[in-house]
Amino acid sequence: MLATADQMVDLIKAMFMGAGSAEGEALAIGRNLVEANLAGHDSHGIGMVPRYIENARKGGLTPNAHVNVVSDNGTIVQIDGNMGYGQVTGAESMAIGLDKARDGGVGIVALRNTHHLGRIGAWGEICAAAGFISIHYVNAFGHMPLVVPFGGTDPCYTTNPYCTAIPATDENPPIILDMATSKVAMGKIRVAYNKGVEAPEDALIGPNGMATRDPGVMFREPRGALLPFGEHKGYGLALICEVLAGALTNGGAYMPEREARDTIVNNMLTVILDPAAIGDAAVFAREIDGITARVKASPPEPGVDAVMVAGDPERKSRAEREADGIPIDATTWEQIIDAADSVGLSATAVAKLAPGVPAIA
Repeated sequence: MLATADQMVDLIKAMFMGAGSAEGEALAIGRNLVEANLAGHDSHGIGMVPRYIENARKGGLTPNAHVNVVSDNGTIVQIDGNMGYGQVTGAESMAIGLDKARDGGVGIVALRNTHHLGRIGAWGEICAAAGFISIHYVNAFGHMPLVVPFGGTDPCYTTNPYCTAIPATDENPPIILDMATSKVAMGKIRVAYNKGVEAPEDALIGPNGMATRDPGVMFREPRGALLPFGEHKGYGLALICEVLAGALTNGGAYMPEREARDTIVNNMLTVILDPAAIGDAAVFAREIDGITARVKASPPEPGVDAVMVAGDPERKSRAEREADGIPIDATTWEQIIDAADSVGLSATAVAKLAPGVPAIA
């Protein structure tokens, strides 16, 4: 089934207002999640709504919370997210970091104790749109571990995202590298499970430690685990995210005693750089254009239309989905309907907010 972005934003806004959020917060959540779908990252889109609603109803997050500055050393600021929605705390933290970078050429933001930050590329895009480079390291805890270290079979941490965003030039749009340090994000396994399709190759192991493409191993006991991307390389970067986002921010690394909270706790270390404070911004832009032109001139291999740079797939998906609609599988839609009902939003109300989308999957 297909839905428009506006329909989904209106529906999600109403759902989170039903779960206790003020209108502005509910709108921010809706826009952020739907933007992830438009970018092609269904793993971080509206499929997260049921989990968010459940966490809000069970006290696993704090509706209408805002960040507070724990310490401010001029360039470096430590921020507590007070377990507010990441769609709010992420935006507030980036605003603080950008002010630091404008004043001194660099801003380092240590955000801790926030609910799920969603697609980390969204925060990179904010920095890039303001003309700044940003580098983001993220870790998580509060639920079961998901990813095994290279060579291991026991999951020890989560998908620990990494992102670097490079601002646009006059000739090229921004470069946004946003990735899980696992082969795929857990949300993509959820999407595969809901659609009834296989997981990508080399992404999962079962509870016996053997490779599998069955996404169900992550949803039944005993559970399987995700594999790091690039074997030891992805594992190494995941460990760095755990150290920089979890330990350095004092937000907490993944420990067994921290998984019992039954929520999603994120910590993020962000470094924001002003290109003009480091060197000649015009030279920087010229070099970016040259690099981009060179890699895109590489003849594509068989089956590939063209060489792209990070951010191009999201822009392509956004154009297609804004024109054609956002696809929603039946299982995900049924879960959203159930979550809407849990906050007092009837099937009739859902139908009014999302006309043309089936009220019952």
